[in-house]
Amino acid sequence: MIKKIRIPEERIPVLIGKGGRTKYRIQRLTHTKIDVGEETTLEGEAVDVMTAENIIKAIGRGFSPEASELLYKEDSTLDIIQLPKERKELNRIKSRLIGTGGKCRRNIENLTKTRISVFGRTVSVIGPYDNVRFAVEALQRLIKGDTHSFVYRFLEENQEKMNF
Repeated sequence: MIKKIRIPEERIPVLIGKGGRTKYRIQRLTHTKIDVGEETTLEGEAVDVMTAENIIKAIGRGFSPEASELLYKEDSTLDIIQLPKERKELNRIKSRLIGTGGKCRRNIENLTKTRISVFGRTVSVIGPYDNVRFAVEALQRLIKGDTHSFVYRFLEENQEKMNF
């Protein structure tokens, strides 16, 4: 199977890594061939290409290569939420999701055992399926305007439903 994907230009050096180490590591982990250019081309078995695609998408959405490699685990998933395009609204929502000094993002990550990246006009979550589902619900509630304390309480009440 051959798949072509695009990631933001500023994230291409992160995908390649120092001396090509990150690209080589992803190729080795997923048993695929990766050609990075204007479009990134993936070649290999269908399941391997899908795994490599998710890892590369995560890097493109602002995650570190190490965090992105969590997607290699079968029980992990990536969820990407599109944020509004209007600049004023986008900045307000990003501020709510990140919080002062990154506190809100860190709290949601700790309560759900996930990784969160706010990049461009998206917010992305990596982690076990159930945990990502709760993290996405929490993020959507914040986007909708719910208070931070209400969202934290929602996550604390649902801790027993998450994978730890």
